[in-house]
Amino acid sequence: MRFNLRHIVPIALLSLVGCGAETPVSETLPAAAEELGQEQSMLQLSDCPACLVGTEGARFASGFEREHVVDDVYHYRIRLSVGRTANDVITLHRVVREKAAGRPVRAPESLFLVHGDAWNFQGAFMASTLSAEADDRHSIAVYLAKKGVDVWGIDLRWTHTPLETQDFSFMKGWNLGTHAQDVGTGLTVARAVRTLTGSGNKKMNLLGWSRGALVSYAYMNAETQLPPGRRHVSGFIPVDMVMKFGPEAEQQRLWACVRAAVGGLVLQSGRVEGNLSGPGAGMSILQVGQAATYWPDAPAQIPGVELPPMNFRQLGLTVGAATFSLLTNEAFGIQPAVPFYHFTAGAFGSDGLPAGLQHVDPQPFFDFLSTARPYQSFTELVESERMMCGDASLPYDDHLAQVKVPVLYVGAAGGFGSYGVHSTKLLGSKDVSVHLVHKPGMPRVADYGHADLFLARDAAADVWEPIYQWMKKH
Repeated sequence: MRFNLRHIVPIALLSLVGCGAETPVSETLPAAAEELGQEQSMLQLSDCPACLVGTEGARFASGFEREHVVDDVYHYRIRLSVGRTANDVITLHRVVREKAAGRPVRAPESLFLVHGDAWNFQGAFMASTLSAEADDRHSIAVYLAKKGVDVWGIDLRWTHTPLETQDFSFMKGWNLGTHAQDVGTGLTVARAVRTLTGSGNKKMNLLGWSRGALVSYAYMNAETQLPPGRRHVSGFIPVDMVMKFGPEAEQQRLWACVRAAVGGLVLQSGRVEGNLSGPGAGMSILQVGQAATYWPDAPAQIPGVELPPMNFRQLGLTVGAATFSLLTNEAFGIQPAVPFYHFTAGAFGSDGLPAGLQHVDPQPFFDFLSTARPYQSFTELVESERMMCGDASLPYDDHLAQVKVPVLYVGAAGGFGSYGVHSTKLLGSKDVSVHLVHKPGMPRVADYGHADLFLARDAAADVWEPIYQWMKKH
């Protein structure tokens, strides 16, 4: 198929239908937190200087917002300023059971989640709460919270970029290290708030999905250089991503080198937003989701783009089930990271196009696409490709051999799958488990996908429960 998401720009689409290093918590924080008293209400922590001890000048830019999710599970969020400009902000999330308004239950087990490309925390880990077609319980954050886990997470800086933004120069310095530092800030605040609200100051499990796994690897690498008493992570869960390809994947490594070279040229040209397909990294995704929802039967004909005959519903299915076809650019020698990479397993018709999705109903998936964030900083994407290529000049893997915490790698057979196992071998941990989700009899092109891990109807049994059981054992 000779088409690419970079051509699906907002104007064209609308015309068709009539859009690392970090500074962890200081060793004195537990004592300082104890002095403020246990069992405080979350709603009392809008001004909490002790919660920021150990960060690099972070400050609260809002108070905690609270919303009911389902049963006794509530979702909190708070925005932090982490730099000198109005764009240097992150949002922290907490999904937890409550025993009274603003008072979380005591939750000794905890997990901090880092999203990947295109989606923020809620889009990646609570997508069901953003869709009228899905049960609010059907998300990993809610599932684990219902089991008593204290679930935290982050919205990285680029997710806050307003739709109307035209000047992206503020993204120039944002890279994997920037986001790793922000994860450290998030963990610092999370542990302080957990202490103040009665859950103690124990270290947390860290889960990174997709690009978020690379950010998390960069964070884990940096954390090894801190005294043990100032480290935040008790267990590391990289999900469906490669940091370095193993010797058995030489072709994939060479493909990464091509993407890194092309990306480097783009950065040299001055563009610091978007991806290899062009600017507006998430804009195209959300526009396809919206079109598939509101104009499903309209012909997906875009000026200047050669598309097979399809309507917008079929194009939405293609984004999910044949993602690899949209990440290929023969003219520049660009191939997807791994063969037949796709978001969600599809069922294909006699014409070779996706006719349906195997593990996700179409409308919830289109709703998921519609929640994509429009813009993303580009440098960390290029750095990721350089890491996959084997570039030794970047600092994000210098100390991985000193990472000794228990590790669980989770992969999807139709995503990065087993290709991600090699990266865990770079760590110094002697406690490494692997959980690969594969549907027997399915070829890679139609096997469990990258986003099926969090969207699929059976994800609770196939993915979330095994993660929960691993945390309980560790």
